[in-house]
Amino acid sequence: MTVLSDKEQVRYSRQLMLAHVGFEGQQRLKQSRVLIVGVGGLGSPVALYLAAAGVGHLSLVDDDKVDLSNLQRQILYKINHLGQGKVSAAAKTLTSVNNQITITSVSERLSEQNAHSLIGDHDVVLDCSDNFNTRYLVNRVCVAAHIPLISGAAIANKGQLICVDNRQSDQVGGCYQCVFPPSDAETALNCSNAGVFGPLLGVIGSMQAQQCLNYLLGHAFSNCFIAFDALNFQQSRFDFKQDPACKICNKK
Repeated sequence: MTVLSDKEQVRYSRQLMLAHVGFEGQQRLKQSRVLIVGVGGLGSPVALYLAAAGVGHLSLVDDDKVDLSNLQRQILYKINHLGQGKVSAAAKTLTSVNNQITITSVSERLSEQNAHSLIGDHDVVLDCSDNFNTRYLVNRVCVAAHIPLISGAAIANKGQLICVDNRQSDQVGGCYQCVFPPSDAETALNCSNAGVFGPLLGVIGSMQAQQCLNYLLGHAFSNCFIAFDALNFQQSRFDFKQDPACKICNKK
């Protein structure tokens, strides 16, 4: 088991006090590898909280550059990051938060050609992308590789979180596509054409980070769908099962 240095014991002292973390849990976090797909509105709080919590290796995948319109909600970035690649700028910010972790920056768009190699060696994947094509691709690869997936989304004033436990080889629990089958009406929606509340992304991104830590620490993790309405401040949670017609997770 990886030993915590004196500096790490001070840095994570508030977590070490927690019965469900302690030294053993913090060591597990230090040894963990997490992939974050998209470091925008959702990926920003996800990456900040996981870095601060001491997840030992964070991989960031995004091919975009920092734009002025991003600063309303993408809290990793500042004025001096404008025009820089997001993963490069994000790595600088995260290193300034915690220089005792490893950050791998991949300035590429996730694609059919690189998805398997990028996803395969991680303990959990957090989908923080802003389009359905990427979400479906991440889901397919995570199902095939038996890697847990935590997918978030937020448009206008509504957010959602989907947790998919892909560890069972028979995959009886369902997957992201069981909940959201492909639809022409949905694939066109994103923050660029529908708008979004900045704090809503913080709420959903924080939920993703918390669920990721829960999983890495060995706490209960199962398929669930959470919907949050920022205007009415209402939240609902549902469990879901496999769609018998799903072509991704139903191989029978």
